Amino acid sequence: MGNDEYPLEPSPEQMRAMVNKAAERVIEHIASLPRQPSAYDEFDDDARARVNALAEPLPERGTDLDGLLDLLFREAVPLSYNSAGPGYLAYIPGGGVYPSAIADFIANAVNRYVGVWIAAPGLAQLELNVVRWFCEIIGYPAGSGGILTSGGSLANFTAVVTARRERLPDDFRGGTIYTSDQTHHSVRKAAVLAGFPEDNVREIPTNEHYQIRLDVLHQRIAEDREAGQRPFMLVTSGGTTNTGAVDDLAGSADIAADEGLWLHVDAAYGGFFMLTERGRESMRGIERADSVALDPHKGLFLPYGNGSLLVRDPETLRRAHATFADYMPEMQQDTEFVDFCEISPELSRDFRGLRAWLPIKLFGIEAFRTSLDEKLDLAQWATDQLRGVPDMEILAEPQLSLTAFRWAPAGYSDDDLNDMNRELLARVNARKNVYITGTMLSGRYALRICVLSFRTHRDRMEQCLADIRGCVGELSRQ
Repeated sequence: MGNDEYPLEPSPEQMRAMVNKAAERVIEHIASLPRQPSAYDEFDDDARARVNALAEPLPERGTDLDGLLDLLFREAVPLSYNSAGPGYLAYIPGGGVYPSAIADFIANAVNRYVGVWIAAPGLAQLELNVVRWFCEIIGYPAGSGGILTSGGSLANFTAVVTARRERLPDDFRGGTIYTSDQTHHSVRKAAVLAGFPEDNVREIPTNEHYQIRLDVLHQRIAEDREAGQRPFMLVTSGGTTNTGAVDDLAGSADIAADEGLWLHVDAAYGGFFMLTERGRESMRGIERADSVALDPHKGLFLPYGNGSLLVRDPETLRRAHATFADYMPEMQQDTEFVDFCEISPELSRDFRGLRAWLPIKLFGIEAFRTSLDEKLDLAQWATDQLRGVPDMEILAEPQLSLTAFRWAPAGYSDDDLNDMNRELLARVNARKNVYITGTMLSGRYALRICVLSFRTHRDRMEQCLADIRGCVGELSRQ
C-alpha cells in the first residue's frame, strides 16, 4: 500500500485511509462485544481446521488491507475467549479501555525510545508520572519509585532478583523464599529463573480463608535458620488467582521486619482496589512492603501487556540492574530524572507508559474507582444469590471481586461432586453468555466467578446466575 519506489513509506492520504479502515473494523468489533459469544467452541476438528487454514508461507508480495482485515476479524479473532467482553468472568479478566489502543497507536507511530531519559525526556517524564501515581495509590511515601513491565510475571521476577541482590551474597543458593500454597506460580518460576533451586521456595499452608498462616511461617523460618539456610524473602498475596484471598499484610510486614526479610506483595490482581475504601481496608499494611507487583491490565482495565513493580527505595532497583557500556550515554544522577534501563532488565522497550497515562488523564482516577467499587458490589451480589441456589456451597467468600463455590447435593462422594461440578461448569459455559472457570480447593472442584471487566454490569451478572440456576436444574433432573 506504499508508493512504488518506497513501498514502506505510504503517503499521508494512504496512511489516513489505512487508519480509517482499521478504526471502522475495531469500533464495529467493540460495539458487538456484548453480543459476541463468551468463548469459541472447544478446540474440535472444525476449530483445528480453521487454525490450520491460517498457516501460511512467507509472502513475497503484498496483500490488500481490506482482505487482511477480513482475515483478522472474520477468521482469527473469533477463535478466542471473549476476554474483552462483559461475560468474561474467568481467571482474572483483562481490560482493554479504548483510549489505551489510541495510546499504543500514538506511541508506536512516533516510535520514541524512553529507556534512557535523555533520548526522550518529555515522554520519559509522562511514564515516570504514571509510576508515581501508582506509588501514591498503594500508599508509598514520596521518593518511592518503580518500573512498568509487560505484566505481573516480569514484575515478580524483577522483585526476586532485586531482593536477592539486596539480601544475599554472591553465593546465594542457600537463600530461601517463603510463599503461601495459594501464591501465583510466577513467583516459583521467578525464583528458578533467578537461579534458586526449586526446593528453596517454601510453600506455607493457608487458613480457612486461604490466607498464609503466619504461625507456621514463623516456625519454618526458625527451622531453616537452624538448618543453616538463609531466609531472605517473603512473598505475600494481595488477591490470589484461586480465591481472591488477601494475606494478612500487616502481620506479614511485622514478621519480615523482625526476621530481616525482603517483603514483596504480589498484588497483580488486587492492588488497584486500593483506590476504594474496602480495598484499602483489605490491603492494610501493603505500604510497608519493600516491593509490590501490580497489573494495570487487571485493576486499571488496560490492555494485556501492562504490569508494574513498585519499590519503597528506588536505589534497590538501581543496585540490582545498573550496568555500563562505552556506547551508552551518561546516566542521570538527579533522582527526579530516571533512566529506566538502569532500574529494570530491559534496554530496548516500548513506550508503555502512555497506555496508562492517556486514559487516567482523560477519565480521571475517580472513574476507575467507581468501576472498581461496582465490581466489589457485583461479586458480593453474586455470592448472595448463589446462597439461594439449592445445595450450593460457598467455598471462598469474596475478599475482593472473586467468589468460589460448588454444587454439593447430599449423598454423593467428593469424587462424584467434583465430576458433577465439572459438568456444571461445561454446561454454563456452553450457553456462551458468560465464561467462568474451575479450580481445586482442598480436594474439592470449585467454580470461580471473578468480576473485573469494566464492561461487566448487573445485567450480565443476572444472566450468569440465571445460567447457573438453569444448569443446576438440568443436572437435578437427570
